[in-house]
Amino acid sequence: MLLQTIKTEETLIIETPERVELEFALASIGNRFIAVLLDHTIQALLMILAWLIIIALGESDIKFFEDLSSGNFSNWILAIGLLILFAFFSGYFAFFEWYWSGQTPGKRLMKLRVIREDGRPISFWEALVRNILRIADTFPGFIVPIYSVGLISIFLSSRDQRIGDIFAGTVVIRERSDQIMTFEELVSKPLDDPALIRYKNKVEFQADLSVLTKEEVAIVENFLRRRLDLEEKRRDWMAWRLALPLMRKLKPVYDASNFTYEGFLEELLHRYKQRNPE
Repeated sequence: MLLQTIKTEETLIIETPERVELEFALASIGNRFIAVLLDHTIQALLMILAWLIIIALGESDIKFFEDLSSGNFSNWILAIGLLILFAFFSGYFAFFEWYWSGQTPGKRLMKLRVIREDGRPISFWEALVRNILRIADTFPGFIVPIYSVGLISIFLSSRDQRIGDIFAGTVVIRERSDQIMTFEELVSKPLDDPALIRYKNKVEFQADLSVLTKEEVAIVENFLRRRLDLEEKRRDWMAWRLALPLMRKLKPVYDASNFTYEGFLEELLHRYKQRNPE
């Protein structure tokens, strides 16, 4: 069973299945509100753009909206329209959170991210579930989301979860960009000393490293060169972020009892260098 303990009011400690302890800063209600406000603004602009495009098609389309507002359409057509509106409302969030690994445009601007309760990136299904249930969190509003139920749920939850998060098993965290390396720093010119030293116990695993690209290996190498500049918790967090997509790609077989993400990256780079000497 995963250990999930609140260290402070805003900090979540998660022990992963590999017994690696990770620390996350929970997103504040204020940051989440601004992020969702930005996303709803983008949604409104997209809907207005779609409306203008339809109107530009001709007068028959203008009559369509006049009939719609006057109630001349049958109930099943109205139902289809509401279904499309709901799909756009929830699908926007589900698509971006799946495609951008837990971020929407609003969350990306506010440096927030949705992850699973065990610390792993969310899949399409978690993104879909948490956003299908967004309609419950927005109650009593939909056209104008009020999020009354969602706010109550966040206040009552020890992990600041709205109803969609509880059912999907997800949490929203704040990325501490001032304490971790940026992507640009990771792929920048290597330091003068290229020597790599093992700081973690050797992690044995079985995987086909031939599927790795040079760019992926270069990012791992630059992280391992610069890791000592990071505070320990941020260093573990960055190793986790780099290792997970690689593990998803390689599907390694390993012993979880002595596993560390940094040790995995060290062993991965060591084996790659042996297979591909420069």
